[in-house]
Amino acid sequence: MRSPILILALISLLCFQCKPAGEKNKTLPKLGNWHVNEKTEEGQVVLDTVYHTIADFSFTNQDGETMTNESVQGKVYVADFFFTTCPTICPIMKKEMLRVYEEFGGHPDFKILSHTIDPKHDTQDVLQDYAQKLGIENAKTWSFLTGEAEKIYEIGQTSYMTTAMEDQDAAGGFLHSGAFILVDQEGHIRGVYDGTKADQVDQLIADIPTLLGK
Repeated sequence: MRSPILILALISLLCFQCKPAGEKNKTLPKLGNWHVNEKTEEGQVVLDTVYHTIADFSFTNQDGETMTNESVQGKVYVADFFFTTCPTICPIMKKEMLRVYEEFGGHPDFKILSHTIDPKHDTQDVLQDYAQKLGIENAKTWSFLTGEAEKIYEIGQTSYMTTAMEDQDAAGGFLHSGAFILVDQEGHIRGVYDGTKADQVDQLIADIPTLLGK
């Protein structure tokens, strides 16, 4: 049986696929599990909806800086999962993410977090070389993150609602989706896009200004 989080992510993807590329949204949904808290304020019962947020994390980027939730607090960011020796979808994903970077890389309230799922190989130095070959000179906007493997897999699957794991039967020894996950200033997931498809990345590029207020 599919989990509610996975179902919501799939519904989100289907909805984006149905929209013409480049169409802007007036509002974006908050994806993932949610619940309602009931509390009393000044004698009145108030219902407070609590939405899914990204769990606490601490990883290291290509410049040796520690990146945590505080690093992206108040920022809009796009997250994805990859590994530098990936023989399948990663080159396509990075080509598409470069389009996002070129569009919003100069905005002070925007970031990209790319998490390696092969931290044993993808050390800080390896990620720095990888970033530079893509033309990313520093981690000011785009951070390539490494850290403890289990922590990366856990946050990928439980917080970002995507596939990220070691799998010896998969090409390159790792299994991950091509999802680009759009996260708002408060850590809520506001969109899930297929990073291997240009039209879905077009939609991501159209949606980001909705959160940035541009």
